[in-house]
Amino acid sequence: IVDYREPSSCPACGQREFTQDPDVLDTWFSSALWPFSTLGWPDQTSDLKHFFPTSVLVTGYDIIYFWVARMIFMSLEFLEEVPFGTVYINGLVRDHLGRKMSKSLGNGIDPLEVIGDYGADTLRFTLITGQAPGHDQRFRQENVEAGRNFSNKIWNASRFVLMNLSPADGEEYESVEYDSKEPDFIEINPLSLPPDLNRADRWILHRYNKAVCGVTERLQEYELGEAARLVYEFLWNDFCDWYLELSKYYLYRKEGGEAAAQDCRRTRGVLVYVLEGVLRLLHPFMPFISEEIWHHLPCRSSCSREPLVVACWPQYCKGLEFPREAAEMAAAQEVIRAIRNLRSQVQLPPTKRAPVVLRTSEKIKTVLEQESHQLFRLALADPLTIDSQVSKPRRALTAVVSREVDVYLPLSGVIDLEAEIARLQKELQQVEKDLKRTRGKLANRGFLQQAPAEIVDKEQARSRELTSRQEKLKERIQELT
Repeated sequence: IVDYREPSSCPACGQREFTQDPDVLDTWFSSALWPFSTLGWPDQTSDLKHFFPTSVLVTGYDIIYFWVARMIFMSLEFLEEVPFGTVYINGLVRDHLGRKMSKSLGNGIDPLEVIGDYGADTLRFTLITGQAPGHDQRFRQENVEAGRNFSNKIWNASRFVLMNLSPADGEEYESVEYDSKEPDFIEINPLSLPPDLNRADRWILHRYNKAVCGVTERLQEYELGEAARLVYEFLWNDFCDWYLELSKYYLYRKEGGEAAAQDCRRTRGVLVYVLEGVLRLLHPFMPFISEEIWHHLPCRSSCSREPLVVACWPQYCKGLEFPREAAEMAAAQEVIRAIRNLRSQVQLPPTKRAPVVLRTSEKIKTVLEQESHQLFRLALADPLTIDSQVSKPRRALTAVVSREVDVYLPLSGVIDLEAEIARLQKELQQVEKDLKRTRGKLANRGFLQQAPAEIVDKEQARSRELTSRQEKLKERIQELT
């Protein structure tokens, strides 16, 4: 029995004689002293003066009263100060079914096993991106594998950059050891940028600057998962999927003489600058891989060789704002995506070139003409026609990118059109068959009254999806006939 006073009788058995336990320890009482007892209190030590009060306490919502409140009570009582300014409440890590991990259920995860299979950075990044303050998260194997894939992406992208920092006698990066030759690149100083930066360079610097601003703001608001997501999106989408591919034109161009060589050196400089900056952003989330890559970077005059863990956090720089070039490059990217999507619809081989016709406004026409070398490389558009007055070619697929750009993929002589039309008609027949069956279910009053709401919603969504697919197939068949 736990009570403030000796009870008159036991509520369970009625016994009136009691013996008080002589040795009762409230574990939370000693834990309540933690903010200052660990620093030498009651002596006025240098550690106590330096570390009390602290800034942030990280804890779970299940022990707010047991621990957090009591630490505040004790600190106010003995030192007359609140022990921390901010309390960050994180959720619990549950199993993939949402159950709390426990020995009785046998559903616990040994982090050392996960680290042994995937690495500490992968586990750390998975847990950070899977959480939101105060909310539980479910631990899923596929999320860990996604974190592992991200680690591989970072490593391979860094390897690409490092292997392309020196002349390779015409050879591409796979055959060059990244530390075997003296780096040769133009250093990028955000306060004094080279005047001849191309559109792709300005775009990635602009996107990097936005990432710095966004990640910093999220961290200041303790939105750790959102901050990590912004790093992920910039590294994977902007840097790896786009800029590395865009940079290859300037890195490997063989014609152009001294101007081409200057472009190559400048591109290397942008690659180094952005990689260095993004490693700084990444370090709080994936400290080991970022530190390892950091020590392979060439030493710029503005970059000390101190460990990344004590290096400066990147700062937003107004000089890296290029909104016009960013919008123009985004338009070119949308065109490339549209061409790739049209090619995938007719299952063109990834190495097969095909003619592309772009009907554009005069405003965007100049941009696309200037970036035609990238459309040729990244969308295999050959030959490429860009015209504000061109008509839609016969037997061509169409994609409306925006009010300013229509994309046409002429297919005469590119694929077997009759076979493609037959394939589309067969697919259309199957879609119409499935749609008829789904609409029959939804027209059945008994089904609507008896089936669970989520099943009805699922069938309604399927009906909308099949209807949209039917319309698109009819449109494609019409375009090819």
